[in-house]
Amino acid sequence: MTTESAAPTTIKSNILIVDDHPFIIQGYKNAITRYNPSEHEFFIAEAKDCESAYHVITNPDSVVFDIAFLDISMPPYEDKGIYSGEDLAKLILEFMPNCKIILLTMFTEFLKIKTIIKNINPNGLVIKNDLTFDELLFAFDKVMKNETYYSESVIKMLESQEHSIEIDLFDKQILFHLSKGTKSKDITQFIPISLNAIEVRKLKLKELLKVIDGSDIELVREARNIGLLF
Repeated sequence: MTTESAAPTTIKSNILIVDDHPFIIQGYKNAITRYNPSEHEFFIAEAKDCESAYHVITNPDSVVFDIAFLDISMPPYEDKGIYSGEDLAKLILEFMPNCKIILLTMFTEFLKIKTIIKNINPNGLVIKNDLTFDELLFAFDKVMKNETYYSESVIKMLESQEHSIEIDLFDKQILFHLSKGTKSKDITQFIPISLNAIEVRKLKLKELLKVIDGSDIELVREARNIGLLF
């Protein structure tokens, strides 16, 4: 009497891909479907911007996602306060706390990368310039195995201290109030330092962010660009 060996168990995973470029979504799908096809089966949902992603994530009829690929920069959904892939990551973790997050970005500023890691702590963080088909498969494999993956440029930035910029609480509050359109003389109502001290700090911030002759608006814009202000 012969006994037949049991068929191998197929691991089923639900994947969400959010990117505003259809060809990039297709590239991700091509890589995922080639990942150990004899052992894994994937259901892949996709969204093209923050609004469509919001509805997929919050829909009570949606599946629970195991892994989400999120582009950082996408058309926002201002009605719900969703402005980026970072906001979507927070939303996913609210609705699906066990979902693994892979963030992809064109940002190469150290502070922005550092802030993403601090606020989201993603399972994967990839600079798009580092991305190849093989690299995407490698990153996916790492995350599937419950490991963390940072692409080469991220690792180099984290290892280098020369790009580090640190500012204190008063500087952050000054930038925040400037971003709200508050005039320097009125910021003294919110921060317990003098107008002269505020002006000195603004000048130092402009030197630090290399907008020495720039306006307050340019200072705020650069602070946002490098992740000092959101």
